Amino acid sequence: MSKFYFLLWLEWIIRVTLSSFGWALVIAFSLTTIIYFNQNMPTLTDEVINALFSIGYFWFKIIWIFTLLVTLFRSVKYLFNRKIGGYELKLSDCKYTQNIEVIGYGDLVKVWRKWFFLLIWLVVVEMILSTVVLYTLVYNESIFAWFNIYWLFIAILIAGYFSFILLSNRCKRVKIIASK
Repeated sequence: MSKFYFLLWLEWIIRVTLSSFGWALVIAFSLTTIIYFNQNMPTLTDEVINALFSIGYFWFKIIWIFTLLVTLFRSVKYLFNRKIGGYELKLSDCKYTQNIEVIGYGDLVKVWRKWFFLLIWLVVVEMILSTVVLYTLVYNESIFAWFNIYWLFIAILIAGYFSFILLSNRCKRVKIIASK
């Protein structure tokens, strides 16, 4: 069973990382290119290239937050009906009478909401523990000087593993069954 959770989590990490990072990179590059063209395409000197890189990096961090949220929603669909290590995660209909074989995004809204709030609580616990450990070991004037989107992303990925373990207990529509 632990192999199932680990492999499911590993696939989920790859999907979330590549999708959110890739879309943020494409959108940030597109915005930077639009800004470059709107400025009448100045000659590409070192200053202009550094400015474009700074603009792209600025937009990347902002856009990555939104693409991460969209990717988290989309990634839940791919958790179900995948045979991994002799087990699979199944989603049942609202009456709990049969499993849904072809899952649409409309079927996932309630499940995603429960999973997302579980993920939020797990990340909050991680952040509290991290803050306590960092505050006791490395005393700084500002407690949250270390916190940024990259640490949040790592915390989300770690919390994802534990959320998969707790998901079937928190949501009646999600069941783990032995695959045939």
